[in-house]
Amino acid sequence: MVQTFNDNISDLLKKDVRFVDKETGELLRNEIINKAFGIDKELIESLLSDNEVKEKFFTEIKGHWIFEINKFVDYIQDKNFLSDSYTKFKNKIGLNIDGKFLNERKEVALVWPFKDCVLEGGMTKEDEKRNEIFFNEVLAQDEIDRLLDPKVLNNFKRVTAKGEEKVTDFKRDSDGTIRENLIIKGNNLLALHSLKKEFQGKVKLIYIDPPYNTGNDSFGYNDNFNHSTWLTFMKNRLEVAKNLLAENGAICIQIDDKELAYIKIILDELFEGNFVSLITIKRSGATGHKSINPSPIVVSDYLLVYAKNKTFWEYSTQYVKRTYDKAYSQFITNFEDNYQKWEFITLKKAIEMYNLTLEKIIEKYPERIIRFALPNFEGVGKDTQNLITKSKKDPENVYMQKRDNNPDIYLKNGNRILFYKDKLRDIDGEIVTAEPLTNIWDDIGFQGIATEGRVELKKGKKPEKLLKRIIQMATKEGDIVLDFFMGTGTTCAVAHKTGRQYIGIEQLDYNENDSVVRLKNVINGDTTGISKSVNWEGGGEFIYCELLKYNEEGIDKIQSAK
Repeated sequence: MVQTFNDNISDLLKKDVRFVDKETGELLRNEIINKAFGIDKELIESLLSDNEVKEKFFTEIKGHWIFEINKFVDYIQDKNFLSDSYTKFKNKIGLNIDGKFLNERKEVALVWPFKDCVLEGGMTKEDEKRNEIFFNEVLAQDEIDRLLDPKVLNNFKRVTAKGEEKVTDFKRDSDGTIRENLIIKGNNLLALHSLKKEFQGKVKLIYIDPPYNTGNDSFGYNDNFNHSTWLTFMKNRLEVAKNLLAENGAICIQIDDKELAYIKIILDELFEGNFVSLITIKRSGATGHKSINPSPIVVSDYLLVYAKNKTFWEYSTQYVKRTYDKAYSQFITNFEDNYQKWEFITLKKAIEMYNLTLEKIIEKYPERIIRFALPNFEGVGKDTQNLITKSKKDPENVYMQKRDNNPDIYLKNGNRILFYKDKLRDIDGEIVTAEPLTNIWDDIGFQGIATEGRVELKKGKKPEKLLKRIIQMATKEGDIVLDFFMGTGTTCAVAHKTGRQYIGIEQLDYNENDSVVRLKNVINGDTTGISKSVNWEGGGEFIYCELLKYNEEGIDKIQSAK
């Protein structure tokens, strides 16, 4: 059978898993179109690899092949290509003009002054008085290239429990990846671009707590950018940060409600379809001067979570403490006997019989405390359905179904027996009743953390317990964690205590409250924050270095000149 051009281009596009529906195996027309408008590198390379496709959708000008986007998109949208429907409308819901969705037309987007610029973004107190310099992506390409070229790192020192040592080389694994904890002093945009060669595609988690653009943050950051400047500032950094993420990595951004909506749109555009969650974090109570506001009192921050690729991202389920579940009101008196001989009494009666408090009987006999629950008949296999029916017909006896990869199923009178031991989890070193984490986090106190890590910051500091949860839900021991708004070092301190590799970037000096001081305290056995819950006793090391900007002295003189 002769292969048509349609067949040829379909086969070519199906080689890219991003364009194929997992369930049907069909091409995702709109995903192809979105990537075409975004000049996706992998798509362009694929199209250029086939001479017939290249001749149709590219024009050669002086040895360069120019992609004719509109011609390609029109072909993909044509009814004769992927003709798989009896309706003239696409298999997608959305606003449409002349047959094209708004996001396909690229005529509706979040725009702001200087969106097409690169902003160096100084954040020190000295920078507050300077006029920010915007480098246009087209007009100032040479300046941008020089600005974002990898920079020299100098003033290296390795910090251990014994003190500071000279750095002669980096420790690397068998793949050549640097296996050192790094603290980099300098502008984070320049530092991120300088990390690309060594860490592109290797970072498992990025957590940032950027300036909120409120004008009253107690960090030294210039936290009073105007709206457009802040958006440009964040966009420049997020674009390069995405390149550092591994395919199974994720980014978490903590923010308040002032810029939440805008930063989410930027992230939606940048991480196309890989939004994971918007988490609400309660950071304070309705007390103090906040309580006199003529509106609902703001006590929350927000955590935006995006995966590099949701197909590969693995969430490590987290649990939170909860009160006793009163539905568990029955007790097996002879649990050690064969299940067919089990005898049941009320939990209240068992407490009296054993002369124990509720807390103590849970602690001592969690496997004996049970409840009866109606099973979901439709959600189980045929064998389980038959056993449920059999159990109903013989209500006095207990039945059991042995399972290899899941907990065994116990039934009485058609009801499943659920054990309280399955609701217990180790949280911060304590065995407690727990439930899976939701997207509302109101169980982490922000009060009394000012001196965590033995460095002081009265406002803006985040609890180590918060960072522990974020790091544990998205990484495993040995994974790389990056924070390029490092502040006083909470992210890196928690990563150090939980066995993760970390990279921290900060350009501000906090003197005796600096992140380097904090990490030295961690190495020397800091007992604050999460130390007790993870049995932290000290140890480890990190490398400190500083960013040397390209022609730093000359550029600074030119930028400050009037």
